Formats: sequence, structure tokens, C-alpha cells
Amino acid sequence: MIVQDVINHLEALAPLAYAEDFDNVGLLVGDKQSEITGILVALDTLEAVVDEAIQENCNLIVSFHPIIFKGLKKITGKTYVERVVLKAIKHDIAIYTLHTALDNTLLGVNDMICNQLKLKSKQVLIPQNATIKKLVTYVPKYEAHLLRSALFEAGAGNIGNYSECSFNVDGYGTYNGNEDSNPTLGEKGLIHTEEETKISVTFAKHLESKILDTLFDTHSYEEVAYEITTLENKNQDIGIGMIGELETAMEEEKFLAYVKDKMNTECIRHSAFLNKSIKKVAVLGGSGSFAISAAKAAGADAFITADLKYHDFFTAENNILLTDIGHYESEQYTKNLLVAYLKKKITNFAIILSKTNTNPVKYF
Repeated sequence: MIVQDVINHLEALAPLAYAEDFDNVGLLVGDKQSEITGILVALDTLEAVVDEAIQENCNLIVSFHPIIFKGLKKITGKTYVERVVLKAIKHDIAIYTLHTALDNTLLGVNDMICNQLKLKSKQVLIPQNATIKKLVTYVPKYEAHLLRSALFEAGAGNIGNYSECSFNVDGYGTYNGNEDSNPTLGEKGLIHTEEETKISVTFAKHLESKILDTLFDTHSYEEVAYEITTLENKNQDIGIGMIGELETAMEEEKFLAYVKDKMNTECIRHSAFLNKSIKKVAVLGGSGSFAISAAKAAGADAFITADLKYHDFFTAENNILLTDIGHYESEQYTKNLLVAYLKKKITNFAIILSKTNTNPVKYF
């Protein structure tokens, strides 16, 4: 098995196309063609984690947070980032990171928080824009079924709980090939009219290359007529944060105690109590102050996130309970998610959960 094989599995779970523009995801260090001796999964890649990988004979670290976030002008070992990169390169250890690609996927970071809290009726809190594309193409009528089936197999035509969705219109196409053409139907130099089917299908944007490869491989024409457009429709399966409901409503103090236990956190900072029960809960792992308005608009009774500043708590405005459980604490179970996923995909290979606690925040 090589690094690329693992990357293929990880990007099926969390396509990098959905990472935020500011992020730095993917293979940060190493050669994707290297043979793997073992995989270590961690939340952060620190020197101690690289040392752990060396000890466990793992030459691939799958990390949630990227160790390289901004450009490095020098690699001299002066900073903790440079020391990690130097040590990884010295020991031929590859580092792959998912970060916001996993934040924005349906079965990612925030789904894991919902599962820890046993929330039901889960939905994406802030759907990502421009993630759905539409293909329109024209094919000889007798080939329409074959092409549709191939496009469906490639992942097109999925809308929510429905699959194999398409729209089809029969009509007549015309073309006249020049002297350099080699028409599949008709003769060059003569106008040809063919009974065709116009096929329209939608697909997730990360599948575009696969969809186009399928189109060109299946379509019989020498020149394939097609259009691809980006839709403004909201994708209910891609986006950041989630919202769900507790099995039974809880009083505020009991709710905070429940969150403290389930999320294994030593401290919860929160806004003023509202003297009402908590049923509908929004969650967003990591720094989530930008989603407070979305949580309120979705009717959440409480919002669980991290890194809230002093003035962020004022925005509760007596209609939502804001809770800051800590950045590390909100994402700590992400590595468990990745280990469980990879063990299902790779059944004959060592996949190790890092034992290193990388939380830089301590409590007194």
C-alpha cells in the first residue's frame, strides 16, 4: 500500500474541494508514492507526535490540523513548525491533513459531536455555496440509456434521498464536419441531422473530473457537445456546523453538566442562563463565533463551539445559550472518527490512534 491509496480513502470521506479557501489541506510533507509501514492518526502534528510515529514504525501521519498553515521561507528548526517538518523529512514520514474539508463533510467533525451528545434529526447548520454543478449534454437517442447509466455510476444524479435523477428531452441535432473531421454518424462535408436526447444531471463539484471522463469515454461522438454550470442551490450534505435535538429537553444546568461529561471538558464558559429548557442544539467544532447568527436563525436553544471572545457572549441577546467548551475539547474525538473510518476501509494494515495529548491549553 502506498500513501496515495490512503489519500483516496480519506478524500472519499472528505473531498478537499470543500475545504475553506484560507485552509492548507492535503499532503503537506512526503511522497504520495511511498510505501506505507503504518498510519498514525492525530489531531495535531507536533514533535511528540512525530516521535510517536517513529516509535510505532508509522511513516504516514494523518492529522486533522495542518502543521503548515502559512508559507515557510526557511526551515532551520527555529520554530515548532520547522522542527516538525525537519524531523518528518529526516525520518521519511509523510503528513496528510484534512481540517476544514472534514469540517464541511456530512459525516465529519460536527457529526461526531452530535453523536457524542446523542442528538437526533441532524442537519447541516450552514450549507456551503456553489457545491452543486449541472451537466447538459446531447447524445444519439439510442445511446441515451447507456450514457445516463454511466453518469449515474460515476456519481451524477444524486439529490438528497434520491438517486439516478435526470431530465431528458428528445429532439434533432445537426452538424457538418469539415475535411479534418471523422464523424461517428453521417459524412464529413454534409449536413447531418440526428435524433438526439438532451440529458441534464446534477453532481457534486468534487466529481467534475470523473463525470467528464465518463462522458468522453462513453459518448460516441468525435466532438462531444456539453455545458457545465454551477448552481446556487443549497447542498444539504455539505457545509459547516450541525443542528439536532436531544432525546428529551434538559434544564440549563443539567445540560451543561451533560455536555461537560460527554465532551470530556474541564471547563465550560457560557452566556447567561435564560431559565428555559434546552432541546434544539447547534454545534460547530473549533472556532465558531461566526456561526452564532446561524444558530439563532435555526432556532437553537443552545450553541456549542469554542474560542468565543468577550463580546461574542453579548450576541446571545437573551435568546440562546452560548457555550465555549474549548477548541481541543470540541475536536478531540475527530481522530477516533478517522481511525474507525480507515479501519473499515483498510482491514489488513496497522492504523494507530495517537496517544499524545496535543492540547496547548491547561487549566489550574
